[in-house]
Amino acid sequence: MAACCSGGCSSTKPPVDKTYRRILWIALVVNAGMFGIELFSGWAAGSVSLLADAVDFFGDAANYAVSLFVLGLAPIWRSRTALIKGLTMGGYGLFILGAAGWNLASGTVPEHVTMGKIGVLALLANLLVAALLFAYRNGDSNMRSVWLCTRNDAIGNVAVMLAAVGVLGTGSGWPDIVVACIMGLLGLSAARTVIKQARKEMKTAAAPVGAQPRTATIELKRR
Repeated sequence: MAACCSGGCSSTKPPVDKTYRRILWIALVVNAGMFGIELFSGWAAGSVSLLADAVDFFGDAANYAVSLFVLGLAPIWRSRTALIKGLTMGGYGLFILGAAGWNLASGTVPEHVTMGKIGVLALLANLLVAALLFAYRNGDSNMRSVWLCTRNDAIGNVAVMLAAVGVLGTGSGWPDIVVACIMGLLGLSAARTVIKQARKEMKTAAAPVGAQPRTATIELKRR
């Protein structure tokens, strides 16, 4: 008991917040559903920003699933998982920028009505998840990555709606492409934040373990 009170047990079996687990399940279902809706709508409307948002929803659904899996594991494993998620977020950002370049080259003009309607629906879904996750926004790197994904989604949804208005007003696909680029850069920025925090946590968690054998070796040499 003394070891547990002093923090000795927390690294091997951290407490699991049941409320947070339920929130992750809700977020997983919402994001998986929105992925299907936006994927179909994005192809139908010819909108790269909607497709970008669909890929984002898919990535978030996978992130929530992974977060549920590692929730009861030691902090070092949660940090390692956050590092993988950060790299995935960075890959998503690069994919979006590439898709935007493809649409620019092809000269596609998306259907603005579909963009606007699906953008509103996606925003409502993300605001629900963001409200549920707000209390956990300053947790460890794993919790922070989940919060950042949801925050970026809500920003992206507003941007998609603005892009729809821009497409309507200009009759071109430029607003859609600009929004897709912004979403890609947001993904890269969030990835950098998560990776930086995850690596810091991994270094802190691993330092005591790695230091002990070295100290023991020095003592043996002295004797």
